[in-house]
Amino acid sequence: MSPAAPTNQKAHTILRAARDVFLEHGFSAATTDMIQQQAGVSKSTVYAHFPTKEALFTAVVEAECESFLEGVQSIQFQPKGVEALLHTLACTYLDIVLSPVALAQYRVLVGEAPKFPELAHRFYQAGPRAMIRRASELMASAADAGELDFGGLSAETAATAFANLVRSELQQHYLLHPEARPSRAQVEQWAEVCVTLFLRAFAPR
Repeated sequence: MSPAAPTNQKAHTILRAARDVFLEHGFSAATTDMIQQQAGVSKSTVYAHFPTKEALFTAVVEAECESFLEGVQSIQFQPKGVEALLHTLACTYLDIVLSPVALAQYRVLVGEAPKFPELAHRFYQAGPRAMIRRASELMASAADAGELDFGGLSAETAATAFANLVRSELQQHYLLHPEARPSRAQVEQWAEVCVTLFLRAFAPR
């Protein structure tokens, strides 16, 4: 085993522990003592990998966003398949934003944003904007194939509108009614509504 392997494993252990502590207590109330106890390592080991609590929280957020978006990155445009593409994008994004971990992370970040705007900005870039960038790449491919027409708008603008439309109702409802997780049928139905509305706006005339 290489010398770097234990260090990487320790870092992963610390990140997992930090995620649990931050999601349970929030950023402000969480302490490095809580995290090192949860991880089963010394405080000096935590600081050897992550020099500040802010750096550790940023690493947790970016790791979670990267994990969430793996499914989106694997989606590919197929000719004559724009409706299926949009439906897959919508369902995949809903699965991300409605997951318990993503919702808990979102609540923490919204609550901490006024005091720690840079942390919220890092989340926005690693999460929502990364999703929009990938969606805009796929939509640009569909437009190049003549299957979408943005009417002078950019693919990124159309992707931004689509992402906001997709997550709007179900995410808001679940955030405010945590006992009422949307069913698979509700997710699929809302995805169909979003795709229908989007195509009415951007399908070639």
